[in-house]
Parts: sequence; structure tokens; C-alpha cells
Amino acid sequence: MLAPSAPVVDVPSLVPTQRKRTLLIVDDEVGPRHSLKVVFNKEYNLLIAENGEEAIELAHRNKIDAAILDIRMVGMSGIETLQELKKVDPAMEVIMLTAYESIDTVRSALRLGACDYLNKPFDIPTIRSAVRRAMELRGLGSEVKENAEELRKLQNELQNKEGELQNQKVEEAMVRSRGEIYASIIHDINGPLTIISGFLQLINQRIGDETKVESQDLDMVKDRLRRITKQVTNCIDISRRYLSFLRANPGEMMRVSVNQTLVDMHELMRVHPAVKSNQLIITPLSEDVTVQINGTDFIQVIRNLTVNALQCTAEAHTVQILAEVINEPVPSIHETVEERFVNNGTFRNNAPMLAITVRDTGPGVPEHYMRRLFSESFTTQVDGKGTGLGLSIVKRLVTHAKGAIRVRTRVGEGTRFTVYLPLD
Repeated sequence: MLAPSAPVVDVPSLVPTQRKRTLLIVDDEVGPRHSLKVVFNKEYNLLIAENGEEAIELAHRNKIDAAILDIRMVGMSGIETLQELKKVDPAMEVIMLTAYESIDTVRSALRLGACDYLNKPFDIPTIRSAVRRAMELRGLGSEVKENAEELRKLQNELQNKEGELQNQKVEEAMVRSRGEIYASIIHDINGPLTIISGFLQLINQRIGDETKVESQDLDMVKDRLRRITKQVTNCIDISRRYLSFLRANPGEMMRVSVNQTLVDMHELMRVHPAVKSNQLIITPLSEDVTVQINGTDFIQVIRNLTVNALQCTAEAHTVQILAEVINEPVPSIHETVEERFVNNGTFRNNAPMLAITVRDTGPGVPEHYMRRLFSESFTTQVDGKGTGLGLSIVKRLVTHAKGAIRVRTRVGEGTRFTVYLPLD
């Protein structure tokens, strides 16, 4: 029931109209229900319920902003109704009413999410103020939720943009790396062509415009032609091998000679500035095999690991590339601060397979770097040296080839990267 109060005068609002909020009134007594309906009829969309069950049904069928709920009702109590209403819509604000206040009921109501607690009888300004606060809380909650959702969308968009940018950086780094590889190919072909050109000049100088070739000159010409033929064959072999890589789609699987790739790596790294005063040892297979991976990808994997090993310290050290065929599946390992196994769930762990290791005698990888080794843009290089994409590219190419990478390191003793690739 309502206590006497001054008459209420409704003043037309000059503020642009907004959506009318919905107020649920739940009371098993007719008098309070009717009184509250008279007070709030013009301000809100009203829903009236005589008991908890009816209130819950209305909550399922309507979007309710706030509710006035009697705490003592026949059947389902106000506390039980509050609990169920919060399950339907946790953001709904609920004002509890009772003529029988107790500390326990107050605690229960507040614990379950009631925003206010009023005693009967109450005056109109008090109930109006309570409902207004509840509606403001509801509006603020909705605004916070909308802002949070908008922030989440913006974060997702930012992450997507960052991911696209990072992928673009990786692709650009891969293109640059391939460019360096093919520059080496041109260098490889240029060597034999220079020799061919020199031999042809010698022949021309020796026989010139002669109409007849003497025996001594003929022997020289035959020798030079044999050498020219050998160099031409070298050029053809190199061009055919790398043209097959170029014709293949990036990442396309093909069969590549392991030892030939290591020979190419030797030529590629021979003049690389990262070698400097370091020692680079390449140990091929005793008996050559072919491996299933795009040829350029294979060279990129070995090259990036080798350059990474050469640049691990400014001090002179040794880097070795070692190839071997293993005839047993790779055993599972327990990752530690000194050992990691990068698999991504695509590894074809079927013997026989190629294990190609790049190891160095450098300072090793500190514990706080081990987990970030293959992260894009991670680098330990200073002064802007290094993009941090080398190991990220290795991970991508090896994963695509259904291979795996094992990293073992010890501070002060060096690091070894072993790449496992299927032979069949």
C-alpha cells in the first residue's frame, strides 16, 4: 500500500522521444499491483504478474528492463522468482518490496542481484526514485555491453589486420629469400658461361682465320671443346633443376635430391656475408635420396636455419649442416627449457625419413627466448638487424611439407635445429 504524498504533476518532456522501457510488476495482492500500475502507467510499458510463475513466463516472452517484486507471495517466493528472472536475463534490474524486513532476506536479495530493497508502505517519490535508478542502471549496463561488444569487434578487426599485415611481411620475406636464391642460380650459371667464353676466345685466337688446322692445334681444340661441352652440360643441369622449381606452384610437393640441394647450399652460402670468419661445414648423405618438398622451399628452410646459426653471435664459431636418413619414427619428447618439438599435428612420422640438422657452437638460446623462437617478428638481433621472420618461414614451409622441427639448446654450448621430412 502507498503512503500519502503530494500530488504528482506530469510535465511534457521537450527531449526527443526514446524507446519506452518495460517495467514488470509482480505482487500477489491486487491493491499494490493496481497502485503501482497507476503510478507508472504513463512512463513505462507495464507488465503485470500475480505470481512468480507468471512473471517468469512474461520474462521469457518480453524484454524487461526492470521489475518490482514482492518478496512474500503465495507459491514461489520473491527470492526464488528473483533467482529465476536473473537466469532469464542477468541484466534485468529488480527492486524487492516487503512489509517483513529481515537481515537474511536482504542479504539473499542483494546476493542474487537485486538493485534495491524497499519496505512497505512506501511513498510515491521513493518508489519513483528507485525505479528511475533501476532504469538508469539498466541503460548503463546495456551501454557498457554494447561498448564491450563494439570493442570486441574492433579488437577482432585489429587482430585480423595485424594478421594480414604479418602474413604480408612473411610473404615478402619469402619472396626476398627466393630472390637471393635465384640470384645465386644466375651466379652458378655465370661461372660455366665465363669458362665457355674464355675457351672460345682461346680457340679463336689459336686458329683465327686458318683454313687448315694443324695436329697440335687440333688437339688443343678438341680438349677445349670437351671442356666447353662439360660446362654447357653443367648449365643445362642447373637451369633444368631450377626451372622445375619455378614451374611448380609455391609449396607444391615434388621430389628433390638432398645431396644436390646441399651442393647448391654450399654455392649459395660461399659468398654470404654471414659466413665471414665463421666455419661452415656441410656433410651430405653417404648415399643420396630424394625428399618430398618443393625445391625452393627446401633450400629456404636450410638457408634460413644456417643464416640464423651463423648470426647467433658476433664471436667466431662453427656451423654444421648434417643430413642423415633415420629408419625409425621420431620418439615423442617432453618439452623443457632446453628442448622444443614443433609439429602442428600434420607431421607424417613414418620411417624412413630425412633428418637434416643445422647446429652451431654459439651461446645457446636463453630460457625466456625458447617459447618465442618461431613467433613472427621475434628476433634477438639488435640495431634493426634481422626481421625475425626466418624461423617463422621455416615453420610454415616444414609444416606444409608434413614435417616437424626439433630444437635442442644449452646455454654456453650451442643450438641444433633438426628438420624431419618424409621420404615417401
